[in-house]
Amino acid sequence: MQRERIGLGREMLAAERLRHRMECVDMSMINAWAAHAAKGPLERFDYDPGELGSDEVDVAVEYCGVCHSDLSMVDNDWGMSAYPLVPGHEVVGRIVALGANAKGLQVGQRVGVGWTSASCMHCGSCMGGDQHLCMTAQPTIVRRHGGFANRVRAHWAWAIALPEGIRPEAAGPLFCGGITVFTPLLDYGIQPTDRVGVVGIGGLGHMAVRFAKAWGCEVTALTSNIGKHEEAQALGAHRVVSSTDTKQIAAIAGSLDLIIVTANVRLDWNVLLAALAPRGRLHVVGAVIEPIPVQVFSLLLGQKQVSASPTGSPTGIAKMLAFCARHGIEPMVEQFPMRRVNDAFDHLRAGNARYRIVLKNDF
Repeated sequence: MQRERIGLGREMLAAERLRHRMECVDMSMINAWAAHAAKGPLERFDYDPGELGSDEVDVAVEYCGVCHSDLSMVDNDWGMSAYPLVPGHEVVGRIVALGANAKGLQVGQRVGVGWTSASCMHCGSCMGGDQHLCMTAQPTIVRRHGGFANRVRAHWAWAIALPEGIRPEAAGPLFCGGITVFTPLLDYGIQPTDRVGVVGIGGLGHMAVRFAKAWGCEVTALTSNIGKHEEAQALGAHRVVSSTDTKQIAAIAGSLDLIIVTANVRLDWNVLLAALAPRGRLHVVGAVIEPIPVQVFSLLLGQKQVSASPTGSPTGIAKMLAFCARHGIEPMVEQFPMRRVNDAFDHLRAGNARYRIVLKNDF
């Protein structure tokens, strides 16, 4: 009880300091880092977000993860970027303003905001609990400004409370990469007795291994990097297989109930499908650009499935966070001050991140 009182006192003190700090700055303007052209460097950029909507909240950014999707948006790899573009969709911070209709949140509360910042809340997907599949959902960094800033704005339902037991400096990547690999475990009835393969032990894959291990599954890591074999085992993999060695994959044919593909490169899809057990599922969460060739008979004879998914719903994110708090799971992160955002991007471009990068707000 005494420990709980101390913890509550610290939270109240932090919230009071935050309120005092925000009273000392111009709340009409947001200070940010933005790209002004495709593949261009990020530069200081200030903007007025306008009046806070009745369903919106403003979050003072403490930390923001750097996702490969941020890099893709800055480079306009997907052809949907608009400039100036403020990246950042793995935000952790405290609420500093609440719209009149915001529910279940309070000023000073620590929350996270991920890939999605808003959805319509009245379509079939939203009413059915699949708000992330809403046809008018608003990604945090697509035609709105993200979290490489001192504040970010979101619909109240997409500001998810961060539970005790998760360090805020490491939590950001959970709100995009984490929920992306957690969703298939949650949505497809994966059992603790199932055998799960994870292709690609990187920013997404290292979290997938940890989740599947804590879920109770037997985990097989498939990686092209021989240097990651020991690290994959340390993360929780029961065995490690080369993702580029067809003989090694063929040796585990018919053994996996679920394969989560986190890589975004060309793979030997037929060999991977052969690694599935009957009724197995090959599930893609990496942004694979090229078509995936699939022969119907490779699915039909074993009643196998190929599927894909984006991030997850607010409820799914909350469940993932509770799971992480219970099992002590967090991403492996490297931290940069936000003023070194271009250095962080160079580090990511070079493939040197181990495994996620987080920026600390230093405005």
